[in-house]
Amino acid sequence: MRAVVLDPGAMSARLVLERPVELADGQGGAGVSFEGVASLWARIEPVGESSEERAGADLVTLTHRVWVRFRTDIRSGMRLRKGERVFVIRSLRDPDEGGRYLACLCEEEGR
Repeated sequence: MRAVVLDPGAMSARLVLERPVELADGQGGAGVSFEGVASLWARIEPVGESSEERAGADLVTLTHRVWVRFRTDIRSGMRLRKGERVFVIRSLRDPDEGGRYLACLCEEEGR
């Protein structure tokens, strides 16, 4: 397997890693909120977009590949935040199994 060569200077986006936290809603149920876990440097690469019509409105989904330094605590369902932009992690992988980087496939929320 070829080693992934990534210029560390390309990791120029400062992101906050967020994890989901269940909060009791006071009526026997629970809601989900997110709390910051860590601040990290990343490289954001646009991958694609898709659109569909739902309930008479166009819904556009933007996908990105977000590269971060390897961490053992990142999971699908967590989020990466850059200011008002939110990237939901759908899948992640160690591209060369070298334990140096993670490539996270993300969908951008709310744009």
